[in-house]
Amino acid sequence: MTDWIAWFVLAGILVVLEMFTGTFYLLMIALGFAAGGVAALADASAAAQLVAAAVVGVLATYGLRRSKWGKTARRDAQRDPNVNLDIGQTLVVDDWSGEQGSTRTARVMYRGAMWDVELEAGARARSGTYVIREVRGNRLVVAEPGTINQ
Repeated sequence: MTDWIAWFVLAGILVVLEMFTGTFYLLMIALGFAAGGVAALADASAAAQLVAAAVVGVLATYGLRRSKWGKTARRDAQRDPNVNLDIGQTLVVDDWSGEQGSTRTARVMYRGAMWDVELEAGARARSGTYVIREVRGNRLVVAEPGTINQ
């Protein structure tokens, strides 16, 4: 098997493996392998093929990392409505049970069960409707409707 075929076969294998990961990084390394294959087609030495593959692979990976597709958006699962569908829902608090340390708490019926509710920092403790901002274990952290979710 000639050098260029080996480079392109390896690049193809990486493309297939990339389909299982979905991160695009193996695709960038596959581009480097394809560059090695192009260098082999141009009758470059083995060292030149390796350098071409390395340079293109590193530059492609660096470019991906700097792009919007290479950055992973890390969100706190406790505040992510894609993880917990209760976030953003409303509930009614009739009575706040007072201070528990510096945390104002209450017990409310929500979705057919009793829940502990904690008031978000900066919100006023009054009876009325609140929006769920976060779920911490079995405690719902709520804020007044219309306040900005931090």
